[in-house]
Amino acid sequence: MINKITNNDLSAAKAAKTAIIDFSAQWCGPCKMLEPVFEQLSSEIDDAEFFSADVDLNPTAAAEYNVMSIPNIVLLKNGEFADSQIGFSSKDMLKNWINENLAK
Repeated sequence: MINKITNNDLSAAKAAKTAIIDFSAQWCGPCKMLEPVFEQLSSEIDDAEFFSADVDLNPTAAAEYNVMSIPNIVLLKNGEFADSQIGFSSKDMLKNWINENLAK
């Protein structure tokens, strides 16, 4: 399940042990391609909570993590920035990146 971030409110993501946030926009082609991949991963990976944030509707949240290009996947551990990945990635590549960060 993917939780939507609204009103720049990152409190739920910061409260999670591990949060994975997809910063994207409705007009972004690669973001649209990433949506189903992100949805699949959210149901396959139990050790993290998944969030999505539209950068046009949540500019302050995006600025907090210096999101300048989208799609931008930000990984938080215990509310702190741990890593990010910019651009479209295949399901396998993204899953490996997430699992590597979970193992750290």
